[in-house]
Amino acid sequence: AFFWLVSLLLSSLIWFIAVKASDPQDERLQKGLLIFGVMFSVLLQEAFRFLYYKLLRKAIEGLVALSEDGCSPISIQQMAYVAGVGFGLMSGAFSMINLLADALGPGTVGIHGDSQLYFLTSAFMTMVLIFLHTFWGILFFHGCEHRRWWEIAAVVIMHLTVSGLSFCNPLYVGSLVPSYLLMAAAAAWAYLLSGGSAQNLRRFLLCKC
Repeated sequence: AFFWLVSLLLSSLIWFIAVKASDPQDERLQKGLLIFGVMFSVLLQEAFRFLYYKLLRKAIEGLVALSEDGCSPISIQQMAYVAGVGFGLMSGAFSMINLLADALGPGTVGIHGDSQLYFLTSAFMTMVLIFLHTFWGILFFHGCEHRRWWEIAAVVIMHLTVSGLSFCNPLYVGSLVPSYLLMAAAAAWAYLLSGGSAQNLRRFLLCKC
């Protein structure tokens, strides 16, 4: 969560400087800066995810050196899951803060003919981002651990895609549906990389030991 906060702080600082140094009356330029800020923030988040992986690898090496049996008490898969959850929960928390700030008013959502589904769709988008960050953490760490750089690239591309889909709003179907499809694909991929199988899933659904 701390690493995600640092990446957000740096990206926000750069975007703030870019906006202040530009013409606020130029709408086309401001929209371009917004797109740049979103894309830069995504890349910075993934860079800090990589730095966090390197830090955890050092921590595991230290745990192995201190352990009596020469084994780490925590696996890299467990750390990947926890790191993904941390990124996701912090991302969701900030999304909810922005929503609550908008909910304070003034005005009523949809009073001028805009969509009244703003808060509902934002809640669904926040949920999908929390899950995606969890799955991305597993995929990203697996790619780093096995030097499969295409897996890391896939995570970055998916992250850029989901963030870019937000520009489809207020056409919420254009952002929510593709995001949930990507979440399903990322979930299946992360499940398989974590050692899951169709047989294990079937046994779980049937409550068999």
